[in-house]
Amino acid sequence: MRARTSLSVLFLSAAGLMFAQERQTPRTRLDVQDYQIEATIDPRAQTIAATAVVTFIPADNTSNVTFELNNALNLNKVTGGDGVQLTASRFQEDMSVRVSLPKPAERGKPTTLTFVYGGKLSGQEESPVFGIKFAAITPDVAFLMYPSRWFPVNDYTVDRFASDIKISVPEGYRSVSSGNGAVDANGPAGMRTERFQFTQASFPGSVAVVRGEPRIVASEGVNTQFYVRQATDAAQVYGDEIGKAMTYFTGLFGLPFRKNLVVVETENGAPNGYAAPGMIFLSPRAMGKQVNPKLVANNVARQWWGALLSPATRNHMWIENGLARYSEILYLEHINGAGSLDGEIRDTYVEALTVDQPPLIQTARLEDYSPEYWASTGQKGAAILHMLRSILGDEKFMEMLKALPERFAWKSISTDDFRKLAEEFGRQSFQGFFLQWVESSGAPEFKLEYTVFRIQKGFRVLGKVSQDLDTFRMPVLLRVETEGNPEEKIVEVVGTSSEFAMETFGKPKNVVLDPKGQVLRFDNTMRVAVAIRRGEQFVEVGEYSEALKEYQKAIDVKRNSSLAHYRIGELFFLQNNYQSAANEFREVLNADLEPKWTEVWAHINLGKIFDITDQRDRAVNEYRQALRTKDNTQGALEEAGKYVNEKYQRPPSNN
Repeated sequence: MRARTSLSVLFLSAAGLMFAQERQTPRTRLDVQDYQIEATIDPRAQTIAATAVVTFIPADNTSNVTFELNNALNLNKVTGGDGVQLTASRFQEDMSVRVSLPKPAERGKPTTLTFVYGGKLSGQEESPVFGIKFAAITPDVAFLMYPSRWFPVNDYTVDRFASDIKISVPEGYRSVSSGNGAVDANGPAGMRTERFQFTQASFPGSVAVVRGEPRIVASEGVNTQFYVRQATDAAQVYGDEIGKAMTYFTGLFGLPFRKNLVVVETENGAPNGYAAPGMIFLSPRAMGKQVNPKLVANNVARQWWGALLSPATRNHMWIENGLARYSEILYLEHINGAGSLDGEIRDTYVEALTVDQPPLIQTARLEDYSPEYWASTGQKGAAILHMLRSILGDEKFMEMLKALPERFAWKSISTDDFRKLAEEFGRQSFQGFFLQWVESSGAPEFKLEYTVFRIQKGFRVLGKVSQDLDTFRMPVLLRVETEGNPEEKIVEVVGTSSEFAMETFGKPKNVVLDPKGQVLRFDNTMRVAVAIRRGEQFVEVGEYSEALKEYQKAIDVKRNSSLAHYRIGELFFLQNNYQSAANEFREVLNADLEPKWTEVWAHINLGKIFDITDQRDRAVNEYRQALRTKDNTQGALEEAGKYVNEKYQRPPSNN
């Protein structure tokens, strides 16, 4: 037994060393031109058998090439263009397949490899992104999204490719994918085979296997095909919203390559939404009973940002994800009015400030789909776009957005490309702006000092703006509130100290820097919001002690923050620490009651605590106080009314 253990340790050490050496070996950059894939999918057996012919061009002469393939799939063999089987090594740690070539592939010349593989994908296997189901084959529906690496992937989300995919499924099923689809009569007998050709370089390759005919929803001249099972009632409202979003974005960004989309309902555990060229995958949980306009807008916008143009490397993902998030904001501003903009921007800025490191230009270091990844690439990316809008003005900014897909359709784009386009439309240098917000980290915190002097024709305001980022440079709006109309001026804030002078006709009453909140920056209000959001992120992953530290930081800055006290009370409630939870919910009611919903839910939670501790009269009193607020946020009044008549029962313990 001791000898067997020693051999096992030796084997694992050798495997680890081999993997470490592989990781240290620089990979030759490949440019995949296209995939020719033939796959047979059996929904009942939950299996796939596939052959993928990959044509690529290496950036340098190389004897080894590496692709990523889902760990659940068995690699049967890899052959070269001459049909000779090649040596292929699999590394489970990063899903990679390393193929050794008998003679070096030549730089700049096309090379072809054929991968034969297959296996079972029930959705219970380990996902390339922990906890998110990108692939599942079930008797009711099958979905194989590009992030699942169900085919050999090179340079994930970066290397654009064309594809020719044939999918064979049993009778009674049909397949859906990106590109022009047609039934192929040359498929296996007794199977339905469909061929999907996508001739442009993009990210096709996501596939669904469905039953029956689609439900077609027509809206605003857009016909959307829905394959839904659980969320059948949602098809109409989602089709209407997709039509509105597609029409609106077409007006902003120009024509998409395809306006009529296919929507496939996936399963719980899959991402809320995933956009492939011409397709959107939505989970039943995300679709819900009411349409989610943000979810629709983000995924429809990705028909431009992702399908038409995409980042040159993963260090430039802020362009794609930031544009998708900002498109959400633009759409909400369009349907709800300009008043909705402030709230969305504030939420975006709070989320963006939850991550300080790494700088955006190094976000390839972040784990795909992690909260930090989305906060950086999506939220901070959108914040950068909003600040750029404030400098360029609405007209020039919208012209720039429309020029993006015109200039970069079916191509990759880098931060430098984006900066040069902004400089073209803004007719000024944005090098400092991009150095600050993309290549550096941190955000300023402004301090304003000023003195008012009476002059012959009115008043003069002399002041100084201080902040702690030495390389910071940005034009910032300054507003002087007077006894008459407010007067505004753009102040160039440069370095740690910037002086300004401004003359007004009316007597100044107050001077405000960045009154519209256009600059991504800290102040006490923002520090509280950021600390609370960080705490919420820790709760989402079960890190309660870290969450409590963040909530306490918010309390340290603002002791009367109802939201911070509410989150602490909520945290103690989750841990069954009812006395501490009750104390915090009482603090909520004695604090600033911002946001307003904290009041009604503090009463409801106090009622639940009293029910759990067998104090029914006190519980009913709290529920009735909740009803008196007449605040029905998140169904609060229904919840309170329910427990007025029915005692709240403590949920069963998982311990």
